[in-house]
Amino acid sequence: MKRLSLFKVWLLLISFCISSAATSNAQAQITNEVSVGAQQIARYLPQLNNKRVALVANQSSLVGNIHLLDVLLENKVHVVSVMSPEHGFRGKEGAGVSVSDNTDTKTGTPIHSLYGNTKKPTTEMLQGIDTIVFDLQDVGVRFYTYLSTLHYVLEAASEHKIHVVVLDRPNPNGRFVDGPVLQREFSSFVGMHPIPVLHGMTLGELALMIKGEGWIENADALSLSIIPVANYHKAMPYDLPVAPSPNLPNSLSIQLYPTLCFFEGTSVSIGRGTDLPFQLMGHHQVSLGDRKIKVSPNRGALNPKLNGQTLEASVFSTASFDGLNIELLIETHAAFEQAGVNFFDRPRFFDLLAGSSALREAIQNNQTPDEIRQLWQQELAEFKRSRAPYLLYPATKN
Repeated sequence: MKRLSLFKVWLLLISFCISSAATSNAQAQITNEVSVGAQQIARYLPQLNNKRVALVANQSSLVGNIHLLDVLLENKVHVVSVMSPEHGFRGKEGAGVSVSDNTDTKTGTPIHSLYGNTKKPTTEMLQGIDTIVFDLQDVGVRFYTYLSTLHYVLEAASEHKIHVVVLDRPNPNGRFVDGPVLQREFSSFVGMHPIPVLHGMTLGELALMIKGEGWIENADALSLSIIPVANYHKAMPYDLPVAPSPNLPNSLSIQLYPTLCFFEGTSVSIGRGTDLPFQLMGHHQVSLGDRKIKVSPNRGALNPKLNGQTLEASVFSTASFDGLNIELLIETHAAFEQAGVNFFDRPRFFDLLAGSSALREAIQNNQTPDEIRQLWQQELAEFKRSRAPYLLYPATKN
């Protein structure tokens, strides 16, 4: 793999940025409301005329209240198949649950799973496909797996000379750029790219970066179009109209997710198997709060951590912290150390989430929050420089 020259990067981006400025969605201009890529039908429909289309989508792929698949079919687009990420096409499967191929009962469209035995579109899936339309709502955190699905879709499209249209959506954690940058030896499906935990980018911007930085094979050959979000800047609050996955049911869980997900690599429950996933933290042996909450299997967690146990939990009723809260990890580790209970019961998975072993080792060595944050500042600065050519949206309102 090789990096594009600066000139090629400039040519790549100028077509998107100028196009975005010149052809912003008319209704969005009038109302000054955010208009996601999928809403701007007139901008991408011409690219789909007389094409055989595969759609990468799930329950978040909406145009207003109508699913994008229905919109495309109503506009006579030849949708050959759908490809679905983790949690499935309707977003009902729990985390880590293998999803099988299926058929959409409403439209009869075949659905190929990209979260099971196959995570990268196969030659058979792409047989006869001219264009892939990608429309998934991300949450702006490296270990949320829709980004990994995007990576494999772009790589397969490049190999099969298929054009990709990414219909972009806002990043609800877009104002943050923080956390350790992934080291290549810790690459996995919960982190494939040398980016920080909170990268502050949309999937459209990341698609450009994946291509421009040569993070896939044959990156130069990839044919890629982005339909940017209109009237969007990274600092604006954005409440997702649909839960992106079963265990991120609301804006609070999405705000807390970048920090609380790290506890998945520990013995602490973050609420899977309760009515408050990613809105609490608790344990049955170490008191982490004054709420008593029992863990039981539910739709989002068929076999949750600490199943059947009653947690002594803290419940976050408001977003008491934003971004990445290192203090919470340090304080909870100290509580477990004092109680003589193992905290890092899944150290390898914790390291995969962090992108290296440095964060875990620093916590175990009782380093301070400031000392820990200093570990990734140089790489974070380098990332900000490298991502700059691919950004489509301002950090604040102009």
